Amino acid sequence: MQQLTGLDAAFLALETANSTGHVGGVCIVEESRASAPLTLARLTEVVGARLPLVPVLRRKLLNVPLGLDQPYWVDDPSFDIEYHIRELALPRPGSEAQLTEQVARLHARPLDRSKPLWEIYLITGLARRRAAVYTKIHHAAIDGVSGVELLTILLDLHPDGRELPAVRPFVPARPPGYAALTALAAARLAWRPVQAVRFTNELVRVLPTLAPALGNLVGGLLGLNRGDGEVIPTTPGRAPATPFNRPITAHRRLAFRSVDLDSVKAVKNAFGVSVNDVVMAMCAGALRHWLADRSALPDLPLIAMIPVSVRDPAGKTGMGNKVSAMLAVLPTNVEDPAERVAVAHAATKMAKAQHAVIPQGLVDQVSDFALPALTARAARVVFATGVLHRLPPFNLCISNVPGPNIPVYLCGAKLLAHYPVSVITDGQGLNITVVGYLGRLHFGLVSCRELIPDLDALADYLVEELAHLVKAAS
Repeated sequence: MQQLTGLDAAFLALETANSTGHVGGVCIVEESRASAPLTLARLTEVVGARLPLVPVLRRKLLNVPLGLDQPYWVDDPSFDIEYHIRELALPRPGSEAQLTEQVARLHARPLDRSKPLWEIYLITGLARRRAAVYTKIHHAAIDGVSGVELLTILLDLHPDGRELPAVRPFVPARPPGYAALTALAAARLAWRPVQAVRFTNELVRVLPTLAPALGNLVGGLLGLNRGDGEVIPTTPGRAPATPFNRPITAHRRLAFRSVDLDSVKAVKNAFGVSVNDVVMAMCAGALRHWLADRSALPDLPLIAMIPVSVRDPAGKTGMGNKVSAMLAVLPTNVEDPAERVAVAHAATKMAKAQHAVIPQGLVDQVSDFALPALTARAARVVFATGVLHRLPPFNLCISNVPGPNIPVYLCGAKLLAHYPVSVITDGQGLNITVVGYLGRLHFGLVSCRELIPDLDALADYLVEELAHLVKAAS
């Protein structure tokens, strides 16, 4: 039995009728060179052999009575791997448009909370004898970094697989009863006054270090100083309005694109910035083009939320969430591609400086301190009042997750690409996530179907924007 942290449980509270809390990814594999056909039976066998390495995959949620404490992960006594691993086929030769349409429908479906919170779909019928494996798992169980680590557990460095340690047969532990859970919750409630004193003391201790960051944050909301005297203003206290900062529906659109990492590095080296700065500049240029085409480009720059992993190297294989976030100006109001790179670099640098002074454990302490019952009620009030789309704190989420830089295999089939599929919520109907693998950056775009029906056009602009940046770099 393992208790969820407050941050883990927060992803459960964020689920609504239109917003799901799971994240996923699509692995494109090459069937033609696999030693044996990639079938549902083989995929089930391979995943089943790795389940002991990832205990959370055989655990389900156990809620505490009256929501007095965070839920627990407990062994599922009726675990059935065949329920979680499924198959569907596209009419050959299946296109990328057909694949993204099917995955969008699968991604829109919430996970069953009475069972372990994950599913895997084998999708066959793709052109050029390729197949896709779509995985989805609840954000309460993993974050971006641990999700990649989970993927490496399921993948192999050689087509023939690998030796796995001997394990005992799975015998689910008996979960605690109602009385035991209530007693545990009561004990933790009795400890909360002590936690409150400690949290207050910690907050008082770090306030002097937070003051400059808060001052810079306010200044950043009023205008971003690039260091050369020029200030790029943003709307005080909120992000500018766009077509995708509105209430979302339960329907999704997906788009996948891949670009050469060498081209991105050429831009990075020419301008003396990071790969992430180039990704931000690409997103800014693509969004500028897409918004301008629809006469919806704001005069002020957009604001991006960038997830930041705070997971230490020793715990990189652990599940759960060790993540924070920073806000950065996205220079959609800058016309010149080279200048967009410079502004994106300055904005990210400022965001990192503000984030660095915030103690890593502060977010965990705040989230753990709140009762789940109060958190869930507060979330319902926020969604019901429409605060997130009336006063959006940011316009979209942009995440860059490192992946393996060596060839890996799934059931003997070589992995060609891995496209991330993330979360959108009311007020933030667009998410752009990037995973690096084997010399390429793989972009996964997720949007609300009604807010951005032509998501492929935005994805095409990402590729075009990199071409403009390469030209500017040369």
